[in-house]
Amino acid sequence: MASAIMRAMIYQRFLSNCLQNNYSKPLIFKRCISISSNRHRKNICSTEIPELDSFEMLGYEFKSHSELYEFSLKEPDIFWGTMAKSRLKWEKDFDQVMDCDMNKGKATWFLGGQLNVSVNCVDRHKNVNPEKTALIWEKDEPGDQQLVSYKELYNMTNQIGNMLKRNDVKKGDRVTIYMPVSPHAVAAMLACTRIGAIHSVVFAGFSAEALGSRIRDAGAETVITTDQGVRGGKIIELKRTVDEAVDKCATVKRVFVSKRTGAEDVPMSSIDISLEEAMSLESTECTPEVMSSEDLLFMLYTSGSTGAPKGLAHTQAGYLLYTSLTHQTIFDYQPGDVYACVADIGWITGHSYVVYGPLANGATTVLFESVPTYPDPGRYWEMVERLKLNQIYVAPTALRLLLKSGNDYVTKYDRSTLRTLGCVGEPLNHEAWEWYNDIVGEGRCSLVDTWWQTETGGICIAPRPSDPGAQIYTGPMRPFFGIEPVLMDEKSKEINGNAVSGALCIRRPWPGMARTIYGNHQRFQEVYFSPYPGYYFSGDGATRDENGFYHITGRVDDVINISGHRLGTAEVEDAMDEHPAVAETAVVGFPHEIKGEGVYAYVILRDDVTQSHSEIVAELKAGVKKQIASYAVPDYIQITPGLPKTRSGKIMRRILRKVCANQSDELGDISTLADPSVVELIVKSHEQVLKEQQNK
Repeated sequence: MASAIMRAMIYQRFLSNCLQNNYSKPLIFKRCISISSNRHRKNICSTEIPELDSFEMLGYEFKSHSELYEFSLKEPDIFWGTMAKSRLKWEKDFDQVMDCDMNKGKATWFLGGQLNVSVNCVDRHKNVNPEKTALIWEKDEPGDQQLVSYKELYNMTNQIGNMLKRNDVKKGDRVTIYMPVSPHAVAAMLACTRIGAIHSVVFAGFSAEALGSRIRDAGAETVITTDQGVRGGKIIELKRTVDEAVDKCATVKRVFVSKRTGAEDVPMSSIDISLEEAMSLESTECTPEVMSSEDLLFMLYTSGSTGAPKGLAHTQAGYLLYTSLTHQTIFDYQPGDVYACVADIGWITGHSYVVYGPLANGATTVLFESVPTYPDPGRYWEMVERLKLNQIYVAPTALRLLLKSGNDYVTKYDRSTLRTLGCVGEPLNHEAWEWYNDIVGEGRCSLVDTWWQTETGGICIAPRPSDPGAQIYTGPMRPFFGIEPVLMDEKSKEINGNAVSGALCIRRPWPGMARTIYGNHQRFQEVYFSPYPGYYFSGDGATRDENGFYHITGRVDDVINISGHRLGTAEVEDAMDEHPAVAETAVVGFPHEIKGEGVYAYVILRDDVTQSHSEIVAELKAGVKKQIASYAVPDYIQITPGLPKTRSGKIMRRILRKVCANQSDELGDISTLADPSVVELIVKSHEQVLKEQQNK
């Protein structure tokens, strides 16, 4: 007991010393104490963790990454308090690290603390190295790029902040941002944090109806958009979409319009304001609003199972700390690296790992405006060579698409600068994992297949960090610091041991977790904390293998019950994906008169396939039977040219279920899909599949 009290006293003295000496402002590579050697960081973890010296000062020493991970669970106040002091710049010290109750869905972190996110992401790096590149805007055409320094980003952020204030935008106001990936879009997000406004970024590909519903739910008076977008060689009429949406949004008072193409036929109304002209009138200095740790930072809408979008709300300090720590340790970010996450800022991946995490770490982060196949399937790898990327973070859907095009588009480019390959989205199948690891990474990079959600704010399970040189294989594998995954059975009981499967929950709170659904905390509680009281319920299923590592099996509702046998759709997809003719599969269940549910598979073939469809279908069924069981063999296999996907690459399985259940007239709004026309093709192919089955 005495030693525990002594450590607590030392810890409080340590935190006080950090604050007095303003050591909270440096990024990860500055410490609150001097470092005499690198032996700890090199010996126990796959990446540098400077705070190990701080823990040693408190009397804690760790022999392995596993020991540090266990410490993060047992001593969250010390672990997260130390990280927050080391990595964030505080205007006022926090009084309490955490006050959380998982039974009530309550999470509050760093109580009493005050800071400003834009200061943490821009000012402190500008003050140290103003000419360092903050953003590399990789425009739609290869080689057409724009570099933005931290000083330039500081100026843009302050000008937009002053512009918003001049137009009566105040602390707590919601601002909707409907822009393609660009420096102005990032500066608009940061400007909101500068003045204390809450931004709601809507993916600049959503329909007017989808945009309007999000504007109305947020009660936004201000919209920031762009005249037109450019993506994959195509022009996207963003301003016209905004006009259509705003017509049905009585709250909107002003629309700021930036120029991407400068097209003269873009309509401008009485509430429209040129962003560039308005910025030119403003000072490049804007006093940052001092925000409490738990003030709302942003809301981001994600589709709910009912179809009504949910505005997940994240707050200031906890979110920023979590994205900073995960970005640095999982991707092994080091000073001087050039890092690229190719996600759109309209998704949580873009928020956390294009904008906030990298900028909090003073990184150079790439803004990717284009698509992976423009002008050809070598676009990512050409960019790797030209920009000398050290990390790249992509989606499984893109990998499967590029794999389909063969290896030549990869191997023609120099990828020797890459150290970390990242993946985010749906579970990455074995074939795509091996291609990414062996062909793209040449078998020498760390491949981090990450699991997390909009709700979690940042990555929760990933192969890194780990012990140095620890094995990596398919799946996210290892929980991050502070994350304790739990598998639950159908009776809400924990499943212990290894080689088991269940519903994936998280036992303990973490700083990056969402705080509520905007305007509907009851729904937040019901969706995430009521299904398994005392736990966060992810909605995903997972397995814990014989070694204790985690693998995601897909959404819990992606489990098919066939004559009493529970079958994960991902398991069938993995079996079918191993066929050499297959590029991608999507498996769903459909009502079956005898079995209760049947298996329906949608299959995309590789471009160079010459084998007949009937032969492929027969081989796929035989393969599933051999690898899983007879009951898992698909009743129907549809060969299709495409799948209904969101712009972020997520397969809309709801649509696939409706089609195979013969409910094509109940598909609802499909305008938010990347290619809505593929739905009609799938419906027609389904009708043909049924006819062929009936004729047998």
